[in-house]
Amino acid sequence: MSERPKLHDLIALAHEPSSQRRRELLREVTDLFFEGAQGYGLVELELFDGVMSQLVIDMETEVRAELAGRFAEQQPAPRNLLRTLTHDEIAVAGQLLANSPALTESDLIELAQTQGQDHLRAISERKGLTEAVSDVIVERGDDETLNVLLRNEDAALSRHAAEVVVDRAYNSPALHEAVVERKRLPIDLLNEMYFMVEGRLRERILQKNAEVDPKVLEAALKAGRTRVATRDGALPADYAESLEHVKAMMAKGAVTPPVLANFLRSGERTRFLVAFSELTDLDFHTVRRIIERRDLDALAVACKAANMERSLFLTLAILVLDTADAMSHAREYGQLYKDLTLETAQRTMRFWRVRRETGDFAAA
Repeated sequence: MSERPKLHDLIALAHEPSSQRRRELLREVTDLFFEGAQGYGLVELELFDGVMSQLVIDMETEVRAELAGRFAEQQPAPRNLLRTLTHDEIAVAGQLLANSPALTESDLIELAQTQGQDHLRAISERKGLTEAVSDVIVERGDDETLNVLLRNEDAALSRHAAEVVVDRAYNSPALHEAVVERKRLPIDLLNEMYFMVEGRLRERILQKNAEVDPKVLEAALKAGRTRVATRDGALPADYAESLEHVKAMMAKGAVTPPVLANFLRSGERTRFLVAFSELTDLDFHTVRRIIERRDLDALAVACKAANMERSLFLTLAILVLDTADAMSHAREYGQLYKDLTLETAQRTMRFWRVRRETGDFAAA
């Protein structure tokens, strides 16, 4: 008997009321499909599609999952059946979402736009995931989903998606490690992470910086200019006056370490931020973020790169912390500064200085 008559015989039994018999029929039709799947034309594929889609209705989860598993790496696959199974519960859909070569970019986008987090996570595991699909996942995914996507190095991320992920990471520590360890994250965005992650991940960022080719660095600086210029907040009301005052003092060589420290002691915060910005060649917003967060690691990088004396760093650190026990930790802070090499600090500063190139001072 030829395959086509046998298939028609099975079609006649597709409405068999017995669930046991329906399971047997489904397996028979599936076996028949796989016997000659590569040689079927459109009419035959549609015929198989209709039969299997009918038979799978009301089947137990275990049976549907078994069927999905058989089609997980099959190309071609019956379209309606594929849609039914990929919209099913994750125990059924998971293997197809993660592996099926029969799913098109349009299929994946539609699924990512309409299904829940379990489905998004399964899609995030796919090889060769396109930027268009990743964009939807980044838009709709929770932290767990984004962790799966970021750790899939075979998933392409657009520049926009990478920026969204980094912005999300400001308030989501659960994303920090996956973002920092992402191999293809733009270098300028990687260095934005420095200000929000803990010490171990900061070390990873510094290690990655050491491996950056100068040409890649320059490209990263250019890519970061637009983002930085549009994201930073407004300058303080006394910024223009403070800048004029500090510039005049610098022209006379009057911005000395004691004067810099005195700005902080006397509450002249904006003048201190402007002066420190000028001395370190960092932009105002980056300096303000370091001070507001009392980020001693970042403060050490800026001071070291500018060849400031350890005593000045210690003074600034104690004033910035402004806590009762800050002085008791002076030795610890001093060791931090000693351990940081000038080369490492200057390399890190190259990335932070992207803000200085945006022209944000003109906004004052």
